[in-house]
Amino acid sequence: MRFLVVGAGALGGYFGGRLLDSGQDASFLVRPDRAAQLSSQGLVIRSPAGDLHLPPPPMLHAQQIKEHFDVVIVACKAYDLEHAISAFAPAVGPHTAILPLLNGMRHLDLLVERFGHRRVLGGASIIAAALDGAGGINHSSTEHTLLFGELDGERTARVEQIAQAFSRARFDARASDEIVQAMWEKWIHIATLASITALLRANVGDIVDARAHNLALDLLDECCRIAAFNAHAPSRQAIDHTRAAILKSGSSLTGSMFHDIERGAPTECEHILGDLLRRGRWSTADTRLLPVAYAHVRSYEVRRKREAGEVAEALHRRAA
Repeated sequence: MRFLVVGAGALGGYFGGRLLDSGQDASFLVRPDRAAQLSSQGLVIRSPAGDLHLPPPPMLHAQQIKEHFDVVIVACKAYDLEHAISAFAPAVGPHTAILPLLNGMRHLDLLVERFGHRRVLGGASIIAAALDGAGGINHSSTEHTLLFGELDGERTARVEQIAQAFSRARFDARASDEIVQAMWEKWIHIATLASITALLRANVGDIVDARAHNLALDLLDECCRIAAFNAHAPSRQAIDHTRAAILKSGSSLTGSMFHDIERGAPTECEHILGDLLRRGRWSTADTRLLPVAYAHVRSYEVRRKREAGEVAEALHRRAA
C-alpha cells in the first residue's frame, strides 16, 4: 500500500517513520521549513521502543502530488486542517482511505463534507511525543498505539489491508469495530486534561498538591455528561483511566494546550473545547467549568492575535 502522511511533526513523523522503517511505501506532505529540517538531518526518533535515524524521507509539496495514494494519514494540527485538506486533495482518488489522527470530532465533519463518508475512517493515537529544537522526535513513554476503523464499525477489506501493513511496523496498531466510541473517550480525556491545566496554569501534580483536584473531577463529569448526551457515554475503564491521570500526586502531566499557551503558540481550543460545548449545549445547562476554561483559552487566542497585529503594525511603521 502507498501511504501519504500529512505532516511530519511528532505524531506524523513517528508513525510515518515507523512505517518507512518497516519497508512500507510512505511519503510525507510537508511545509518548506520542515522539509529543510528533514533534508539536512533525516528523520530522527528517540524512543523506549527503539531509536531510529532514517535518511531524508520521501517528501512532497502540494503542487507535486500527481497521483492517488491508497491511504492518507492526516496528522496535522486541527487549526491547519482546512489548509491541509486543500493541499492533499489531489492525492485522494476513488479508492483512497483517509485516516485522520486528530482529536475530537470536528475534523470528521470537515473531511466527510469534502470527500464523502465512504472515504473517511476514524482514527486515534495514544502516544506522548514532541519535537525537540532540532526537529527530532522524542517519544517519552512505552505506549505508541494507533487505533483505526470504519466509522460505522464494519470490518472491511481495506481495514484488514491497512492492519496487515501496520502489523509490520514497530508500533501497536489496532483495528477497532468501535472507533467512534474510542475517539469520544479520548476526547473526554484530552478535554479534561487540557481544561484543568490550561485554566490553572499548572501540571497535574501541582494541582493535586494545591488541593484543586476536585475542579478536575468536576470537569471530567461535565465532559462525560456531554458524551452521554451524544450517545457515547464513556466506559468505566475510560473514566477510571482519566481519574487516575488527573489525581496523581507528583505528576508532571499537562495538556498540550497548556504548553501552547506557555510558549505563545496557537491552540486547538475550538476543536477540543469549543466543539465539545457546542455538541452538549442542550444537555448541560448546569455546566460551569468547561465554559470558563473555553473562555480562558479563547481570550488568550484573541490577545495573541491582537498583540501579533500590533507588532506587525509597528514593524510596518518603522519600515515606512
